[in-house]
Amino acid sequence: MRIAVAATPHLAIPTLDWLLQSEHDLVRVFTTAPKPSGRGARMTRSDVAQWCEEKKVTCIEISSISDFTSLLEDLDCVVVIAFGMLLPQNLLDIPQYGFINLHFSALPRWRGAAPVQRAIENGDAHLGATVFSLDAGMDTGPIYRTELFERDPEMRSSEALDFLAGQGVALIATTLKDIESSVAPTVQNVDGASTARKLSKDEALINWNETARVIQQKVLAFYPNPIARTIFRGDILKITRARAAVDSNYQLVPGEVASTKSSLFIGTSDGSLEILSVIPQGKSEMGASDWARGMRVEPGERCG
Repeated sequence: MRIAVAATPHLAIPTLDWLLQSEHDLVRVFTTAPKPSGRGARMTRSDVAQWCEEKKVTCIEISSISDFTSLLEDLDCVVVIAFGMLLPQNLLDIPQYGFINLHFSALPRWRGAAPVQRAIENGDAHLGATVFSLDAGMDTGPIYRTELFERDPEMRSSEALDFLAGQGVALIATTLKDIESSVAPTVQNVDGASTARKLSKDEALINWNETARVIQQKVLAFYPNPIARTIFRGDILKITRARAAVDSNYQLVPGEVASTKSSLFIGTSDGSLEILSVIPQGKSEMGASDWARGMRVEPGERCG
């Protein structure tokens, strides 16, 4: 088939690599136009655009929906992976077999912008990946393939997304065979549908009155962006790894900090959370115990 891909982040690269060496013809790639990023607000091309440049694949950088005009009629199918734009139905209907979307949840659970992050934050036992026929709704189209994976309770969102991006290649490959064999997708069951809203910095601020498990899941879910955080001595302290303390000798009130030569603990509503690594304001990531020694944390000091 004559295939295009519409994608922006590095999560699409495993599928792009596979398509490039597959029996399909990767005609072109659509990605979002460069956006300012970082402190200097430099215009940065997407990971997918950089991949296309390296592989000598035609790349169209999209600023608005109108940029698609006349670029879809020669295609059999468009594969979408975290593209970042909602497309109208009149565009979705142009390729012979429409658009298919690789989404990182077991739909209809976790429709929306941050499915993996919300699954981890919620403590779901499984992660999922689904390939479905894109329609004008928010992840509501009929489903070709879904697969569930047991969630590693220590896996952060960044690692989980990379894992699912790799697993998704086989789902895309099988779906394209389904399409060629005239296998029809199955209409989504609306029962159990949930929305995975975009993460915000405001909700990344830790409430130490919650349980250790809830806070640990937030730390896992919010990495690498926006990263769970607290306030210590007036500065932001980002927490990048943590685990519920087992048999801790410390009886700490919520937000209270205690440290040893090799460990850092912060109190929660039901025990202590062991902090493993942090990013202090204006600094790079480091071990939490190293940070605590450098700060000379005093008994009774509190976060939040």
